[in-house]
Amino acid sequence: MKSVLRSALLLPLIAVLAGAAETYRIAVVPKGTTHEFWKSVHAGAMKAQQELKAEGVNVQVIWKGPLREDDREQQVQVIENFTAQRVSGIVVAPLDRRALVAPVEAAVRGKIPVVVIDSGIESKAPASYISTDNREGGRIAARELGKMLGGKGNVILLRYAVGSASTEEREEGFLEVMRRDFPNIKLVSTDQHAGATRDTAKRASENLLNRFGRQVNGIFCCNETAGVGMMQALRDAGLAGGRVKLVAFDSGETLNAGLKAGDVQGLVVQNPMKMGYLGVKAIVTMLRGGKVEPRVDTGVGFVTKANFDSPEMAELVNPPLAKYLKP
Repeated sequence: MKSVLRSALLLPLIAVLAGAAETYRIAVVPKGTTHEFWKSVHAGAMKAQQELKAEGVNVQVIWKGPLREDDREQQVQVIENFTAQRVSGIVVAPLDRRALVAPVEAAVRGKIPVVVIDSGIESKAPASYISTDNREGGRIAARELGKMLGGKGNVILLRYAVGSASTEEREEGFLEVMRRDFPNIKLVSTDQHAGATRDTAKRASENLLNRFGRQVNGIFCCNETAGVGMMQALRDAGLAGGRVKLVAFDSGETLNAGLKAGDVQGLVVQNPMKMGYLGVKAIVTMLRGGKVEPRVDTGVGFVTKANFDSPEMAELVNPPLAKYLKP
């Protein structure tokens, strides 16, 4: 009788304890929150959350970042706030390889695991770095643009922003191959920066075309905003449609439409959805006592009008955002 009574009393307690399983609160901090690239990262993080919950792991993804991709101070503040809130872990795409070192290292000292995605920082504190091989992506852009030009002509490199590790690696990879493999291609401008928005990118592009428009044959833009700004400037100048070959890094609705219209000749594409997905999964693995790889390459491809609709490019150029993000 006593054992039956004891069991009856224990059952509600067991139920309470089972329902009180820990929730992992994982902060995902992008460089910005407006561009399509970051929406793909967000979708990947939510995909990981859904899968983990289906496996019985209670995860809450908290998505917060600066509005603009040049607001280093706000991104630092976001990381500091999440550290103060004692979140379970942080996934971050650093705006600046140096400016984010201090807040990331402070989080790790506070026993909050950090995974860096997309763009690196000058610190060994993060447990894992998950990104494209950006230098190789830049090399691919140079090889493809060089072939399009038949190995000769004048080329512009439009940079993104000082301190952004990912785009600086793309720029270095591009210049490495251009200078080594294409001696008959002249780099007429390599020191201009597009800035954080499509408007600043278009203004920088217009200035370049005003100066070099009559002689330029090919252009490489190292991210989505730079590519869109340059495409719009080429259209306004009557140089689109292949008159000047344009290769850009990243895809998105506007660049995809430009590719199909013939105003963009090629896109180096990465897998931002995979970065968000693997970032969240890595944090959960660590929180559950597992080990993660210190460096994960999420892959890179080259999309043209000819292979845009191929199955292998589908998730890269048209990630299923609506499936994981609420309208």
